[in-house]
Amino acid sequence: MYKKGNPYGTHRVIEPKGVLPQPALKLDNTMEIYDNEILINVQTLNIDSASFTQIRDQAGGDEEKIKEIMMGIVAERGKHQNPVTGSGGILIGTVEEIGPALEGKTDLKVGDKVATLVSLSLTPLRLDKITTVRQEIDQVDVEGKAILFESGIYAKLPDDIPENLAMSVLDVAGAPAQTQRWVKEGDTVLVLGGAGKSGLLCLYEAKKKVGPNGKVICLARRDEALNTVKELGLADVLLKADATNAVDVYEKTMEATDGKLCDVVISCVSRPNCEMSAILATKDEGIVYFFSMATSFTKAALGAEGVGKDVNMIVGNGYTKGHADIALQVMREHKGLRDLFTKLYA
Repeated sequence: MYKKGNPYGTHRVIEPKGVLPQPALKLDNTMEIYDNEILINVQTLNIDSASFTQIRDQAGGDEEKIKEIMMGIVAERGKHQNPVTGSGGILIGTVEEIGPALEGKTDLKVGDKVATLVSLSLTPLRLDKITTVRQEIDQVDVEGKAILFESGIYAKLPDDIPENLAMSVLDVAGAPAQTQRWVKEGDTVLVLGGAGKSGLLCLYEAKKKVGPNGKVICLARRDEALNTVKELGLADVLLKADATNAVDVYEKTMEATDGKLCDVVISCVSRPNCEMSAILATKDEGIVYFFSMATSFTKAALGAEGVGKDVNMIVGNGYTKGHADIALQVMREHKGLRDLFTKLYA
């Protein structure tokens, strides 16, 4: 007999009571499902960039230490929510069981391969073992189980894109979809951290939207990364700078835009203290889209106030309607990007 569950998974919250699973400190990660849950046999976790960077730095790059930290997080919290960054990631796995209350409400069936598109920071997870750590792409192969709530979104893995490639793209699917939403024809767009995974997808969508009269600027720290962006034809202007140095970014953006600054700035940098670079590079009444989970709301809000910038600041929502299809379509449309992502992530 299945127990009745809440659509948002509040029945899994152990502490503190009365909150949703994402802000909760501890979830019930026993793998006996409620009537409205889906049990997934987990294959791989794709940890979000800000979280994995922090874990890797804490571990000093030691693989066994990374495993120990991650296992410890799940043991303590019942989910993979980094206590420093607060963020999670996504997983891929195989559907093992579907609660009877979901009959007719889901197109999934037992045996389907899926990527969950809700954060690991709210997903009940039991890790039995971490078998492989791929530090360069923020992924770990595991043995374990996870729960997808009734309200949880997912994507069936496509037949024409390899699993690890699809997972890497779907982890940041909100970024290109939101870029498509906010960028207009003729805009000047700056992507901070443009040579990273989410940044490259944002550059691609921005180039499509701005058209021949717009301008897309990529900012990154390394020459090698900027050369890759140049070879792929994803930006009109390449800026080499450290996104934590707001004054330098501002001056270089002023020069690149003839003093006009940018209509839209997208921050994809996976390290903290990049808020002011994004804000200073934006025109008054322009849009700053903070996709990075390393962003501090406090630093952004008080920082903009402190320099007298009237800009529209948007928190990166990992979910946008149709975001999975938009992100995967990039892999079908741009051979150079697909080849690069395949080399890096698949």
